[in-house]
Amino acid sequence: MKAKIAVATVSGKAYYLIVSQLKKLGIPFLSLTPYEPIPLDVRVVITTEKERPLIHHENVLSLRDESKLPTIINQALKLAEGKSFYEKIVIGVDPGEIFGLAVLADGKVIGTENCFSIDETLSRINSLLKTLRDVEVSSFVVKVGDGIPEYRDKILIALDRMLPSDIVLESISEEGTNLSFNEGKNRRGLRDIGSAIKIAMRNGYIFPRGSSSEHKS
Repeated sequence: MKAKIAVATVSGKAYYLIVSQLKKLGIPFLSLTPYEPIPLDVRVVITTEKERPLIHHENVLSLRDESKLPTIINQALKLAEGKSFYEKIVIGVDPGEIFGLAVLADGKVIGTENCFSIDETLSRINSLLKTLRDVEVSSFVVKVGDGIPEYRDKILIALDRMLPSDIVLESISEEGTNLSFNEGKNRRGLRDIGSAIKIAMRNGYIFPRGSSSEHKS
């Protein structure tokens, strides 16, 4: 995925904060100094308020306050895609030994990553949705693959309890989603991300919100 977002700063603290957030979301980015030319493919540049006058680009976002970073990232995502709002943001989950996560905005992949436990997966989904909460979007959907029913059920029940009721949860058939890679941890991770993308693109069974109360002991 070609980077459409550039981070242009020589501030170590600002760079760390911005890049950490982009990496959490699995968003590709290009690292530059404020003195380097901006590649034509880059649609938005994130920098500091002090360095902003040094950046020559039509879309420049400057970080003034650390608390505003999620908003800056969301604005960057929208500018990178050339959109002011999204109809739907979908998080696809491929459960397994390595969990694949994919974030799609109106059908376009804007982030991918791997997790290594159910707890980590739940934490990342919650974090992703919180980070994206300022995005103007009509609907959020989390789709979970059914390849391992036990994992699927645990994830859906936990998400039902922890997420706002307006977020749609779906169980998705994983038939035909597995990609062929030679085995190895990195290869499996790529396979799981590819499967998560396919899961995010499919329609499935809508998990009734509030039904997790039936599973409480």
